[in-house]
Amino acid sequence: MQDLLKTKLVEGQSGIVLYSLTPPKITTEEERVTAIAYNQVERLKNLDIDGLILYDIQDESLRTEKERTFSFIPTIAPEQYSKQFLADLSVPKIIYKSIANQTKETFSNWLEQNEDLQYSVFVGASSHQQVAATQFSLSDAYDLKKASGRDFILGGVTIPERHNKKGDEHLRIFNKMDQGCNFFVSQCVYNLHDTKNLLSDYYYNSVESGKQIAPVIFTLAPCGSLKTLQFMEWLGIEVPKWLYNDLKNSKDILKASLDTTTNIAAEILNYAQAKNMPVGFNIESVSIKKEEINAAQELLHNILDLTKEIRKPKKAARPAPAY
Repeated sequence: MQDLLKTKLVEGQSGIVLYSLTPPKITTEEERVTAIAYNQVERLKNLDIDGLILYDIQDESLRTEKERTFSFIPTIAPEQYSKQFLADLSVPKIIYKSIANQTKETFSNWLEQNEDLQYSVFVGASSHQQVAATQFSLSDAYDLKKASGRDFILGGVTIPERHNKKGDEHLRIFNKMDQGCNFFVSQCVYNLHDTKNLLSDYYYNSVESGKQIAPVIFTLAPCGSLKTLQFMEWLGIEVPKWLYNDLKNSKDILKASLDTTTNIAAEILNYAQAKNMPVGFNIESVSIKKEEINAAQELLHNILDLTKEIRKPKKAARPAPAY
């Protein structure tokens, strides 16, 4: 499984499907954590996913002046949760690592202490204040990884909404590729317009420059309540006004969001396939409510069906007949 994901990422194959989890809060009793992990393993062990993302959640209160919809409580470190509680789930684990509040020394120690790391995504600080306080940036983290000689597969984060505001997200992707990133995972996508704009600039810049493009894994999440919708907006997820109104006034917001996210995935896939761009999807639930977690599982099945044809193993070419 791990070699297969590595092959897909390095070769730039399309149709990668990931699922993501946030580890339990550090205040959760170990017996309860064990039960949560067991249920997660049981739900995922027979699904045809390429890998599992484990998030490193940080306090982002400095990023915005808006009040957080749900209170922030630190979670178990993703690498610890993976080793201690998810060892029975035999899929590749992609460990997120936030550089917020890190220094050169603490990040170097983290690299040394996680020698078995095979996939990771480094995440930048959510505010300039955090970087200024520690004098440690995302570029510093990339440099330390390179200097360490570690060969784990490195991913980066991309934010389509940022492209709408600054117009340079595709250049950020290429810059991160130059610093060692082999793939990218987007913030949760609800704005198809911004997403296709990013893909378009990413594609045509690669054509003009002759640069290779790396796979972009687009994150999708269902929304089961107005409170979840508001939390998504707090996280910086751009929900177009018309869609916000439709979801808010829907008789069944969960079903409406499932239909919406499935359609978004189909649009992204069709657009990318027409340009032979490698894209995939990552499914998550931003809520811990049972019905929204179940909806995320349903969305995962929808995406697996959607990508079924391009996920089929490629047949080896027949040898030429001898004469």
